[in-house]
Amino acid sequence: YCFVFALGYLTVCQITRVYIFDYGQYSADFSGPMMIITQKITSLAHEIHDGMFRKDEELTPSQRGLAVRRMPSLLEYLSYTCNFMGILAGPLCSYKDYITFIEGRSYHVTQLGGNSKEEVQYGRPEPSPNAAVVQKLLVCAFSLLLHLTIAKSLPVEYNIDEHFRATASWPTRVLYLYISLLAARPKYYFAWTLADAINNAAGFGFRGYDQNGAARWDLISNLRIQQIEMSTSFKMFLDNWNIQTALWLKRVCYERASLSPTIQTFILSAIWHGVYPGYYLTFLTGVVMTLAARTMRNNFRHYFMEPPQLKLLYDVITWIVTQVAISYTVVPFVLLSVKPSFMFYSSWYYCLHIVGILVLLLLPVKKTQRGRNTHENAQLPHPKKFDERDNSLGQNSFSTTNNVCNRNQERASRHSSLRQ
Repeated sequence: YCFVFALGYLTVCQITRVYIFDYGQYSADFSGPMMIITQKITSLAHEIHDGMFRKDEELTPSQRGLAVRRMPSLLEYLSYTCNFMGILAGPLCSYKDYITFIEGRSYHVTQLGGNSKEEVQYGRPEPSPNAAVVQKLLVCAFSLLLHLTIAKSLPVEYNIDEHFRATASWPTRVLYLYISLLAARPKYYFAWTLADAINNAAGFGFRGYDQNGAARWDLISNLRIQQIEMSTSFKMFLDNWNIQTALWLKRVCYERASLSPTIQTFILSAIWHGVYPGYYLTFLTGVVMTLAARTMRNNFRHYFMEPPQLKLLYDVITWIVTQVAISYTVVPFVLLSVKPSFMFYSSWYYCLHIVGILVLLLLPVKKTQRGRNTHENAQLPHPKKFDERDNSLGQNSFSTTNNVCNRNQERASRHSSLRQ
């Protein structure tokens, strides 16, 4: 009920913004904070449900770690959903991570070895976020500079310009497609990195110490620019783009969907983003691209691991294919409307759609086991697979810390709720 109401209310807000105020325009208005609050409300609802109304053996390891064992107070609830650090642009964080920060327990966590286990250590001084904040502000400044200087000179709309389509060669069109979408990304880099820096400046985002004793401030980081630009697979690109929204999609939809979880997750991502037709074209295309990329990778990648020269060739080819496929997929996300989006796809003769469908029809598809290894999400420019073993996903959880610090309290609360 909470999920349906929150998402429905957000959709009403999106319809009002798009079809009454500013169709076809990006604007900073109430719908942005509403999108973040919707994520927080729905994720907390699921975490409470997991902690108070489901048995532990029914939960995945990630659900068990993030489960909330007692009902938050009104103050705790409002503090989590409306705190100043993430009210405008997020990023999303789990309720347990937020409460750990508020109660001052997040500064006593140390990463141990390569298995990513954590332990609590007291007596350390609170680490300073200054270095991390300055570094992220420099990334913000550079991203903003790129956006202001190259975005207008390389518009995505030029891909559907009649003169360009009539005169440009195919290599030129492919190259411009990639460059124009590359030029569109710095504004996202700016916004998400600034949001991350704001949280760090307030002391939130500390993820413990690594094996060398260095403080890590990437608990709620939303992207990894180097991995995005050097991605050699659809999965790698999407694993590093809008990470916290991807985790939200995984937790509230993909892990819980009983039928076609990938498709359901992409549709949820489209609804959450808004009501522009371009979003739905992007995410429906993303379903085909994601499934086809996974199928190709499962069927052919193991043939190219040795020798190193062959692996290098494979990486170069897959980097090119990945960047073109991502750019092709997200054009409607930028163009927004139906007519220009179909103009673009028709000018490319729907070639990647056709290739993706043929791959799915002709090659054997291996099923993935949700909750054990890889998980997919749909959030584009960010639908993605999730790997529970990938510590670099931010793992967005101080769950081990919380368990160590609050074990007795949570057990008592859980047993009390079960008796009731």
